[in-house]
Amino acid sequence: CFYFVVLFFCGFVCCFVGGFFCFVILFVSCPATKPSMLNVHLVPHTHDDVGWLKTVDQYFYGGRNYIQHAGVQYILDSVVAELQKDPARRFIYVETAFFFRWWSQQSRSTRNIVTQLVQEGCLEFVNGGWCMSDEASTHYSSVIDQMTLGLRFLNDTFGECGRPRVAWHIDPFGHAREHASIFAQMGYDGFFFGRLDYQDKDRRMKTKEMEMVWRASASLNPPTADLFTGVLPNGYNPPPGFCWDQSCSDDPVQDDPALEDYNVDDLVSRFISISKAQAALYKTNHIVMTMGSDFQYENANPWYKNMDKLIHYVNAQQANGSQVNVLYSTPSCYLQELNLANQTWPLKSDDFFPYADGPHDFWTGYFTSRPALKRYERLSNSLLQTCNQLEVLGGPKSRSGPFGKGDSDTMKRAMAVAQHHDAVSGTEKQHVADDYAKRLAEGWAHCQVLVSNSLSVLSGSEVPRVFCENLNISVCPLTEGSKMFSMNVYNPLARPVSWSVHLPVNGTSYNVTDSSGNVVDSQVLPVSKPTQYIRRGRGYAKYELVFQVQAPPLGFSTYSITLLKTDVTPAEPERRAPVSMENKYLKVTFDPNTGLLSGLTNLETQQSVQLTQNFYWYNASVGNAESSQTSGAYIFRPNSSTPCAVSKKPDISTLQNSVVQEVRQQFSPWVSQVVRLYEGSRELELEWTVGPVPVEDGFGKEVITRFDSNISSAGYFYSDSNGREVLERRKDYRPTWDLTQTEPIAGNYYPINSRAFIKDGKAQLTVVTERSQGVSSIYNGSLEIMLHRRLLRDDYRGVGEPLSEPGEFGNGLVVRGRLLLTLTPPETAADSHRPLAQGLVLQPLLSFQEGAPKPTSKLEFSALQAALPPAVHLLTLSQWDSESVLLRLEHQYESGESKAFSQPVTLNLQKLFSTLEVLGASEMSLGANQWKENMTRLQWNPSDGEGVEPLWVGLGDPSPWEIILNPMEIRTFLLRVRQR
Repeated sequence: CFYFVVLFFCGFVCCFVGGFFCFVILFVSCPATKPSMLNVHLVPHTHDDVGWLKTVDQYFYGGRNYIQHAGVQYILDSVVAELQKDPARRFIYVETAFFFRWWSQQSRSTRNIVTQLVQEGCLEFVNGGWCMSDEASTHYSSVIDQMTLGLRFLNDTFGECGRPRVAWHIDPFGHAREHASIFAQMGYDGFFFGRLDYQDKDRRMKTKEMEMVWRASASLNPPTADLFTGVLPNGYNPPPGFCWDQSCSDDPVQDDPALEDYNVDDLVSRFISISKAQAALYKTNHIVMTMGSDFQYENANPWYKNMDKLIHYVNAQQANGSQVNVLYSTPSCYLQELNLANQTWPLKSDDFFPYADGPHDFWTGYFTSRPALKRYERLSNSLLQTCNQLEVLGGPKSRSGPFGKGDSDTMKRAMAVAQHHDAVSGTEKQHVADDYAKRLAEGWAHCQVLVSNSLSVLSGSEVPRVFCENLNISVCPLTEGSKMFSMNVYNPLARPVSWSVHLPVNGTSYNVTDSSGNVVDSQVLPVSKPTQYIRRGRGYAKYELVFQVQAPPLGFSTYSITLLKTDVTPAEPERRAPVSMENKYLKVTFDPNTGLLSGLTNLETQQSVQLTQNFYWYNASVGNAESSQTSGAYIFRPNSSTPCAVSKKPDISTLQNSVVQEVRQQFSPWVSQVVRLYEGSRELELEWTVGPVPVEDGFGKEVITRFDSNISSAGYFYSDSNGREVLERRKDYRPTWDLTQTEPIAGNYYPINSRAFIKDGKAQLTVVTERSQGVSSIYNGSLEIMLHRRLLRDDYRGVGEPLSEPGEFGNGLVVRGRLLLTLTPPETAADSHRPLAQGLVLQPLLSFQEGAPKPTSKLEFSALQAALPPAVHLLTLSQWDSESVLLRLEHQYESGESKAFSQPVTLNLQKLFSTLEVLGASEMSLGANQWKENMTRLQWNPSDGEGVEPLWVGLGDPSPWEIILNPMEIRTFLLRVRQR
């Protein structure tokens, strides 16, 4: 046989390794195919979850095999040994988190062998991120970060030969359009996945649409976000009867006629039949077969020995007229053949949610599973971005300063692992969820040292800083016991922010001043009874000090707080049902008989809607005559379409002062809410507390809050894709096929990462969230969000335990969160919800110091010369090496969604920063592993043919330093900088 070799000449790359200079010529080799035959591409692979039933460490080492037999280090050991035996053999690897660990333990000779295998195309990396991320519960910024982490390691280690060309998401439970857009902008040629709805798959097989072009953005000019996408035929498993892993029981190829059980003829015949049947579902004379599955190839010898024989004996039949040709291959080689076929491919523009693998088996529960972990992950992302920024702004002393050695790497890796499709998704065993949280906590500790060092450099104060991580339950020892302290408010956004602060205190009157010495209006409120219950044993504050703070873009402001009195009792909440509360922007009305929300008015636009809100729970199914399927970590299956109201008349108390108005609602011992309207706020805040969810009655419960309005939504609602572009949803409908709806509730749930809304011609009601959740609109004018789940059964998808989180005291998890409501005209709604959502994703970081600030301390700082335009979001500012930083700027508005901001924006890179001098700028791909000018992708022919009008024409950059951002565009730069 011969190999078709494509050489990519990259010049001479000189490096000093052990005293020797070397240069590298990078190439990719693909096996020869036969144009007149059916070519079957065998892709040997393993799917290695970065945590699921065991922790990531247990999976790597092979610990706790009584839970699941799996040891990734042995997989890589065995595969490398087998690949050396025959240059025709191939293997692909995906999870860089595991490969990074394994590589760090290898000798130089082993590394040289692996490098040669990579250069020869025998070992190919696909996907390349730190993990295979979940697509429903992840935020786009964290997805980009975890991909960048993995891709950079591969690039630093193997150069161009290590760059993945194919995205590979064979296990996630539904697929987001924004993920496809991200992959396309990172330079991937194609995308393969294993799971899609059973009805969708059935239709696609009949129409030969298992492979398509996915147009993953309605704002970016095609083909910027176009991505060739293929559905694998067997999920990600081998065809039936052809699994030769030590964990399988299929017969090997027994090819000695003199021995018992000779089976070559039977295996060859069955394989050819399977190949022809699969080929009937696809458009070309090339098909792919995944030869591997979960944690397989721990002993690679049986796999390769039997695949060698299979290839030999099947191809030998060509002499007898067979038209089937089998070969070792990789996804990129298979994709290359599809591209050479020059076919026209069907076009897809929606997403692949929700996913069901049977009539009563909708995987929509995990959108909400483990809500506390989902929130902790989102908070950790906010801290990581702050940590990255301050590492740049504080310079070298941020990593080694007065408070010790700090780093952002620990948090980067913890956050990258948390994006895994069995991590933030909430579909892991409890002890694994605990391990993910532990890793994030370790990241927090490292980042807090770095932040303290950096702020000491920027402010000139080396007084120790305290970070209070439990402010949401009124716990902060420093503020509870101090008579005088200062608070630093760091803003990671590139625009000024206003933020409401609640500090636990024991005094009854305080003086609060800002960075300029101006007195800030503040009020003291009693700590609520639900908060006292949640925090028992930790904090002792009787009150909360509430005031508004402002912080400059990409900078900080400092507030001084001094105790005035302790002997004046603040006003207690009045136990009465309110009629209304309002500020100059909003009016909120309540039903005087029930105390429930009854209406919302935008006083600026004079819009009013009838609006009620309550809490309900679906009784989780334990199986019935139709199906034995139960609700579990993955699957949502209520036993009734009508949820039970927690209470129709909660206990009510009210508070009102010059800073905030509150209505405190107690629906039951396990559900409460505070409705807040701050002075000067255009949004209504709902702080909900749910848990411990009672299950003593034998019912698992899936808790929702539902908003019912008189908005004529006509069955339509809208949700975001990974926190970015918004997709239209419609009850009991799929854009791709004629849906047969078998689960009227679960089959209408979709993931929400940051916002959802309903609208008609006059009004739009938008709900902004601070974690990923499930959302639906079951009734006209309604929007429901699932907040919490506690279940008594497993759903038989592998986890093997019910989703019943014990919480701190072992009696069930208590979760607290916030929703922000806006009422606006539809045409201006994005002007509100875009910045609101970014403000919840990247929150101000508060740190505290005992005593008053020193006179020499700098109390206010901004790293920008001026705030960025409202349409522009600073997505990434991170140290790349000693002289360079990675910068990502994004246009955060979609095309046409805002009259004011859906327009191109021009920025000057040299005029961004006040503390950094930009000496050079080179544009990179979104994944920061290619220079943008060198990025090329395979081109495809979608079925829409020619004539697609570009959204933006003739908008090239005005100069090397001035760049233009078009709607939804992200641009990535490597800046060479020095401190001013």
